[in-house]
Amino acid sequence: MKALRVALCLWAGGALCGVVHAQAAANPPAAVHPPALPDPYALMDSAMTAPSLPGPALTLEEAERIALTANPDIAVAARRLAVAQAHLPIAGALDDPEAMYRGWGVPLEKPWDFNAAQNMFSLSQTLPGGNRRALRTNVAASDVDEAKANLAAVRLNVEVRVCKAFYDLLLVQDELRIHADHVGLARQTIEAARIKYAVGNVPQQDLLKAEVALTALSAHMIRFSREEGVARARLNALLDRDPAAPLLVEGKHAVLEPLPSEERMESAALGSRPDLVAAQAAVERSRREQALAKKAYAPDFTVSGGYMLMPAGQAMRNSYMVEGSMNLPWLNHRKHNAEIAEATARAGEQETELAALRNTAREQIGEALVEAQAAQRLALFYHDQLRPQAEATLQSSVIAYQNNQTSFLNLLDSQMAVIDIDVDWIQAVGDFDERMADLELATGIPLDKLQPVQPEVKP
Repeated sequence: MKALRVALCLWAGGALCGVVHAQAAANPPAAVHPPALPDPYALMDSAMTAPSLPGPALTLEEAERIALTANPDIAVAARRLAVAQAHLPIAGALDDPEAMYRGWGVPLEKPWDFNAAQNMFSLSQTLPGGNRRALRTNVAASDVDEAKANLAAVRLNVEVRVCKAFYDLLLVQDELRIHADHVGLARQTIEAARIKYAVGNVPQQDLLKAEVALTALSAHMIRFSREEGVARARLNALLDRDPAAPLLVEGKHAVLEPLPSEERMESAALGSRPDLVAAQAAVERSRREQALAKKAYAPDFTVSGGYMLMPAGQAMRNSYMVEGSMNLPWLNHRKHNAEIAEATARAGEQETELAALRNTAREQIGEALVEAQAAQRLALFYHDQLRPQAEATLQSSVIAYQNNQTSFLNLLDSQMAVIDIDVDWIQAVGDFDERMADLELATGIPLDKLQPVQPEVKP
């Protein structure tokens, strides 16, 4: 592209010198001026004006690190995990002990005379049977595991959203840079056309068409500016910043990197994908709840011990008491059978949901991989074939136009073809980045941790 710009500059300069020499030799009575046409540069310059000053450039790794530290969604999931962890020691704790006072035989004629009554003071404690305290602790531990998996899922979701917003912003920056290069070429082409039009070598319609093409590029610049603002606002929000804050990113697209195999991604997803880990924790929780429900027929015991002060005048006024009691769950079998049936049904539901999520994960990985492979092939097609062919065609058209072997419209068409292919190329790269983010979300772990399978080399 730089070589084409230099060629157009030299060509425009040479054409200008030839025009000046021809005009001086002919000494015409009146100079020929091109018609007063609207200046396309003013609209182009306004379209290329950035909506905000660029801020410090961020790499993808820096953006992800900031988001994982500052994103509010992650903070909410972390607090939920803290709540689940705080509940863990409560789940297996004993019920509060009970203190009791009982006054027996207080005379109605003298309700204040407690010396004539039996005064009882006791402490009691209920002890769950059937090892239910340990089972309740296990259920609470499953809640902690599920909260950890949900936190990991939120972190992964934020990472993927940051990745998409980052590459959207990087894509727009690349589009603006490439388009700015093409605008420079288009301006040089128009200036060269003005020179040839001044001496009558090109018709007015060629000049008008070139200026219309340049003006049409401003529509692209306006769209790019809008997309830049949207991507910047989205990325700033994920970083817990002001959406209007200046932001600039830097990095490279990974379109030339090989993709991992589907088998490796499925294996990684089944072991590491956060929603599957959360579903597995839910299954464990339902199984433990089922075991806890089956302990409903184990009775609870309450033990009490106390001191008794007998009425005044008795020989043995001071005494103590010991008491024990238990509930009778066998007499309420309907309730407990229903609780066991409910826990069993819930466990079956969670296991079925886990199987469905695993099947969905395989489907998502397969679809995302197909989309990523197609986007990669399209991007490489533009990179390896269409772009070199279009640039070679443009260079050939420049040389042919310099030698008066082709028309100005053919030159303009060649240049617009390069512009369109460059825009399509960078959009294909951006689409590949989007598909890679979807693939990472479907897999559940960063894809750079999955080494691609190297092709077998046979001797």
